[in-house]
Amino acid sequence: MSLVIDYRNVRLCHDGRTVLDGVSISVEEGEMIYLMGQVGSGKSTLLGSMYGDVAVSGEMAMVLSTPMIGMKTSKLPLLRRRVGIVHQELRLLPDRTIYENLDFVLRATDWKNSAARAKRIAEVLDWVELDDVADKFPYQLSGGQKQCICIARAILNSPGLILADEPTGQLDGESGERVMALLDEVRRQCGTAVVVSTHNPVWPKDFPGKVYVCADETVKLLS
Repeated sequence: MSLVIDYRNVRLCHDGRTVLDGVSISVEEGEMIYLMGQVGSGKSTLLGSMYGDVAVSGEMAMVLSTPMIGMKTSKLPLLRRRVGIVHQELRLLPDRTIYENLDFVLRATDWKNSAARAKRIAEVLDWVELDDVADKFPYQLSGGQKQCICIARAILNSPGLILADEPTGQLDGESGERVMALLDEVRRQCGTAVVVSTHNPVWPKDFPGKVYVCADETVKLLS
Protein backbone atom coordinates (compact mmCIF):
# COMPACT_ATOMS: atom_id res chain seq x y z
CA MET A 1 0.00 0.00 0.00
CA SER A 2 1.13 3.55 -0.69
CA LEU A 3 1.59 6.11 2.06
CA VAL A 4 -1.13 8.73 2.34
CA ILE A 5 0.75 10.66 5.03
CA ASP A 6 4.50 10.54 5.57
CA TYR A 7 5.90 12.87 8.25
CA ARG A 8 9.55 12.58 9.28
CA ASN A 9 10.98 14.74 12.05
CA VAL A 10 8.42 17.49 11.51
CA ARG A 11 7.96 20.69 13.50
CA LEU A 12 4.64 22.51 13.80
CA CYS A 13 4.35 26.08 15.09
CA HIS A 14 1.35 28.25 15.89
CA ASP A 15 1.52 31.99 16.62
CA GLY A 16 5.30 31.78 16.77
CA ARG A 17 5.27 28.99 19.37
CA THR A 18 6.42 25.42 18.76
CA VAL A 19 3.43 23.14 19.41
CA LEU A 20 4.90 19.84 18.25
CA ASP A 21 8.45 18.87 17.31
CA GLY A 22 10.14 15.73 16.07
CA VAL A 23 6.88 14.35 14.70
CA SER A 24 7.12 11.17 12.61
CA ILE A 25 3.87 9.61 11.40
CA SER A 26 3.08 7.28 8.53
CA VAL A 27 -0.45 6.52 7.36
CA GLU A 28 -1.27 4.00 4.65
CA GLU A 29 -4.31 3.70 2.41
CA GLY A 30 -7.32 2.35 4.30
CA GLU A 31 -5.81 2.84 7.76
CA MET A 32 -7.67 4.15 10.80
CA ILE A 33 -5.48 6.45 12.88
CA TYR A 34 -6.33 7.97 16.25
CA LEU A 35 -4.76 11.09 17.76
CA MET A 36 -5.22 11.26 21.51
CA GLY A 37 -4.02 13.61 24.23
CA GLN A 38 -5.14 16.34 26.57
CA VAL A 39 -6.72 19.60 25.45
CA GLY A 40 -3.97 21.83 24.08
CA SER A 41 -1.60 18.94 23.38
CA GLY A 42 -1.50 19.64 19.64
CA LYS A 43 -4.05 17.25 18.13
CA SER A 44 -5.92 19.93 16.19
CA THR A 45 -2.66 21.56 15.15
CA LEU A 46 -1.43 18.26 13.75
CA LEU A 47 -4.68 17.73 11.84
CA GLY A 48 -4.52 21.29 10.54
CA SER A 49 -1.06 20.70 9.16
CA MET A 50 -2.41 17.82 7.07
CA TYR A 51 -4.65 20.09 5.01
CA GLY A 52 -2.37 23.08 4.88
CA ASP A 53 -3.89 25.20 7.65
CA VAL A 54 -0.72 25.03 9.80
CA ALA A 55 2.78 25.66 8.45
CA VAL A 56 5.10 22.66 8.44
CA SER A 57 8.90 22.53 8.70
CA GLY A 58 11.41 19.75 9.23
CA GLU A 59 12.87 16.83 7.34
CA MET A 60 9.90 15.70 5.22
CA ALA A 61 6.11 16.02 5.18
CA MET A 62 3.99 14.47 2.44
CA VAL A 63 0.19 14.31 2.26
CA LEU A 64 -1.32 12.43 -0.70
CA SER A 65 2.08 12.68 -2.44
CA THR A 66 2.03 16.47 -1.99
CA PRO A 67 5.02 18.14 -0.27
CA MET A 68 3.72 20.22 2.65
CA ILE A 69 6.98 21.95 3.58
CA GLY A 70 7.14 25.28 1.79
CA MET A 71 3.82 24.68 0.04
CA LYS A 72 2.52 27.64 -1.92
CA THR A 73 -0.94 28.91 -1.03
CA SER A 74 -1.96 28.60 -4.69
CA LYS A 75 -1.57 24.82 -4.51
CA LEU A 76 -3.77 24.32 -1.44
CA PRO A 77 -7.13 24.10 -3.26
CA LEU A 78 -5.95 21.10 -5.30
CA LEU A 79 -4.89 19.27 -2.15
CA ARG A 80 -8.04 20.12 -0.22
CA ARG A 81 -10.25 18.68 -2.94
CA ARG A 82 -8.65 15.32 -2.15
CA VAL A 83 -9.07 15.63 1.63
CA GLY A 84 -12.41 15.26 3.43
CA ILE A 85 -12.73 17.21 6.68
CA VAL A 86 -15.18 16.55 9.51
CA HIS A 87 -15.23 19.37 12.07
CA GLN A 88 -16.55 19.08 15.63
CA GLU A 89 -18.40 22.38 15.17
CA LEU A 90 -20.04 21.05 11.97
CA ARG A 91 -19.79 24.28 9.90
CA LEU A 92 -23.01 23.67 8.01
CA LEU A 93 -24.56 26.73 6.38
CA PRO A 94 -27.64 27.42 8.54
CA ASP A 95 -29.64 29.29 5.90
CA ARG A 96 -29.40 26.53 3.29
CA THR A 97 -31.03 23.11 3.08
CA ILE A 98 -28.94 19.98 3.42
CA TYR A 99 -29.09 19.54 -0.36
CA GLU A 100 -27.92 23.11 -0.86
CA ASN A 101 -25.10 22.63 1.66
CA LEU A 102 -23.81 19.63 -0.29
CA ASP A 103 -24.39 21.29 -3.65
CA PHE A 104 -22.37 24.29 -2.48
CA VAL A 105 -19.33 22.01 -1.97
CA LEU A 106 -19.69 20.39 -5.38
CA ARG A 107 -20.07 23.75 -7.12
CA ALA A 108 -16.97 25.02 -5.31
CA THR A 109 -15.01 22.01 -6.56
CA ASP A 110 -15.91 22.51 -10.23
CA TRP A 111 -18.83 20.12 -10.67
CA LYS A 112 -20.46 21.93 -13.60
CA ASN A 113 -23.24 19.47 -14.44
CA SER A 114 -26.33 19.88 -12.23
CA ALA A 115 -27.58 16.35 -12.95
CA ALA A 116 -24.22 14.88 -11.94
CA ARG A 117 -24.28 16.93 -8.75
CA ALA A 118 -27.81 15.77 -7.92
CA LYS A 119 -26.81 12.14 -8.50
CA ARG A 120 -23.76 12.41 -6.26
CA ILE A 121 -25.72 14.13 -3.48
CA ALA A 122 -28.35 11.38 -3.62
CA GLU A 123 -25.60 8.75 -3.40
CA VAL A 124 -23.92 10.16 -0.29
CA LEU A 125 -27.22 10.84 1.50
CA ASP A 126 -28.31 7.28 0.81
CA TRP A 127 -24.97 6.01 2.07
CA VAL A 128 -25.41 7.74 5.45
CA GLU A 129 -29.07 6.65 5.47
CA LEU A 130 -30.39 10.22 5.50
CA ASP A 131 -31.86 10.51 2.03
CA ASP A 132 -35.07 11.89 3.56
CA VAL A 133 -33.48 15.08 4.94
CA ALA A 134 -32.33 16.73 1.69
CA ASP A 135 -34.94 19.49 1.92
CA LYS A 136 -34.50 20.13 5.63
CA PHE A 137 -32.38 22.84 7.25
CA PRO A 138 -29.57 22.02 9.70
CA TYR A 139 -31.59 23.26 12.71
CA GLN A 140 -34.22 20.61 11.95
CA LEU A 141 -31.73 17.75 12.44
CA SER A 142 -30.37 16.15 15.60
CA GLY A 143 -26.69 16.49 16.50
CA GLY A 144 -25.98 12.97 15.32
CA GLN A 145 -27.77 13.53 12.02
CA LYS A 146 -25.85 16.73 11.39
CA GLN A 147 -22.53 15.02 12.01
CA CYS A 148 -23.51 12.23 9.60
CA ILE A 149 -24.29 14.93 7.03
CA CYS A 150 -20.80 16.30 7.62
CA ILE A 151 -19.40 12.86 6.79
CA ALA A 152 -21.53 12.80 3.64
CA ARG A 153 -20.09 16.22 2.78
CA ALA A 154 -16.55 14.97 3.42
CA ILE A 155 -16.88 12.05 0.98
CA LEU A 156 -18.54 13.97 -1.86
CA ASN A 157 -15.31 14.11 -3.87
CA SER A 158 -14.17 10.55 -2.99
CA PRO A 159 -11.15 11.75 -0.98
CA GLY A 160 -8.05 9.70 -0.34
CA LEU A 161 -7.92 11.03 3.23
CA ILE A 162 -10.50 12.04 5.83
CA LEU A 163 -9.52 14.18 8.82
CA ALA A 164 -12.04 14.20 11.69
CA ASP A 165 -11.48 16.58 14.61
CA GLU A 166 -13.37 15.30 17.68
CA PRO A 167 -16.29 14.15 15.50
CA THR A 168 -18.14 12.57 18.45
CA GLY A 169 -17.22 15.11 21.12
CA GLN A 170 -20.70 16.64 21.34
CA LEU A 171 -22.72 13.48 20.71
CA ASP A 172 -24.31 10.86 22.95
CA GLY A 173 -22.92 7.34 22.93
CA GLU A 174 -25.31 5.91 20.33
CA SER A 175 -24.91 8.81 17.91
CA GLY A 176 -21.15 8.79 18.39
CA GLU A 177 -20.97 5.10 17.62
CA ARG A 178 -22.92 5.59 14.40
CA VAL A 179 -20.54 8.35 13.31
CA MET A 180 -17.49 6.19 14.01
CA ALA A 181 -19.09 3.23 12.23
CA LEU A 182 -19.57 5.39 9.14
CA LEU A 183 -15.95 6.54 9.20
CA ASP A 184 -14.79 2.97 9.60
CA GLU A 185 -17.00 1.88 6.70
CA VAL A 186 -15.46 4.55 4.45
CA ARG A 187 -12.06 3.18 5.38
CA ARG A 188 -12.98 -0.43 4.67
CA GLN A 189 -15.08 0.01 1.54
CA CYS A 190 -13.23 2.82 -0.19
CA GLY A 191 -9.66 2.37 1.05
CA THR A 192 -9.72 5.90 2.42
CA ALA A 193 -7.29 6.68 5.21
CA VAL A 194 -9.06 8.16 8.25
CA VAL A 195 -7.37 10.24 10.96
CA VAL A 196 -9.52 10.95 14.02
CA SER A 197 -8.68 13.11 17.02
CA THR A 198 -10.62 12.00 20.09
CA HIS A 199 -10.68 11.86 23.86
CA ASN A 200 -12.78 8.69 23.86
CA PRO A 201 -10.67 5.59 24.66
CA VAL A 202 -13.53 3.32 23.54
CA TRP A 203 -13.24 4.04 19.81
CA PRO A 204 -9.82 2.42 19.26
CA LYS A 205 -11.19 -0.72 20.90
CA ASP A 206 -14.44 -0.80 18.91
CA PHE A 207 -12.90 0.35 15.61
CA PRO A 208 -9.24 -0.74 15.78
CA GLY A 209 -6.43 1.37 14.38
CA LYS A 210 -3.08 2.90 15.26
CA VAL A 211 -3.08 5.24 18.26
CA TYR A 212 -0.74 8.23 18.47
CA VAL A 213 -0.55 10.25 21.68
CA CYS A 214 0.24 13.98 21.67
CA ALA A 215 2.08 15.03 24.84
CA ASP A 216 5.11 17.09 25.87
CA GLU A 217 5.29 18.78 22.46
CA THR A 218 5.74 15.53 20.57
CA VAL A 219 3.77 12.58 19.18
CA LYS A 220 4.35 8.97 20.13
CA LEU A 221 2.90 5.76 18.69
CA LEU A 222 1.02 3.95 21.45
CA SER A 223 -0.14 0.92 19.48
